[in-house]
Amino acid sequence: MELLFLARDGDSAAFGELVRRLARPALAVAIRVLGDHALAEDAVQDAFARLWREAGRFDAERGSFPGWWRRMLMNCALDARRRLKPVQPLELAAEVADPAAGPEDAAHSNGIAALVQAAAASLPHRQRAALTLFHGDGLSMAEIADALGSTEKAVEGLLLRGRAALRDKLEELRGVER
Repeated sequence: MELLFLARDGDSAAFGELVRRLARPALAVAIRVLGDHALAEDAVQDAFARLWREAGRFDAERGSFPGWWRRMLMNCALDARRRLKPVQPLELAAEVADPAAGPEDAAHSNGIAALVQAAAASLPHRQRAALTLFHGDGLSMAEIADALGSTEKAVEGLLLRGRAALRDKLEELRGVER
């Protein structure tokens, strides 16, 4: 917390130390939420830029720094996903062969972990974010709601729909594997 207050006052060394401490866990969460390393790096960089600009807005009486930071990071990650635009018209997409291996190919080559990752990659991003924060990071419903700018009831719905979709996709991928 002291580093944040020093950074708020313009101490770039304190901000650098804050970034050093937060970068690795932030990138890990962003990768799990977005499913793309480069996109996750951009989202984390955006979150740090926002942290530098808005450090003075943090109010310890309204919540904890980890919760405030997590929400900032989630907003940047979800914004990054929304900014993605197709690089060509959809009509042409069906005609272009995808050189990358599909989720089914990854599942065959890497076993169960790849199968789960492939299934999770197909989930809507808010569902994947909720599942990541709940099962991956062990956050409570309230903490996830805060990070996603939502309610606990909405998080419950995201988790229920995400688990059901994940189960269905895993069954589908296992059927392809056989």
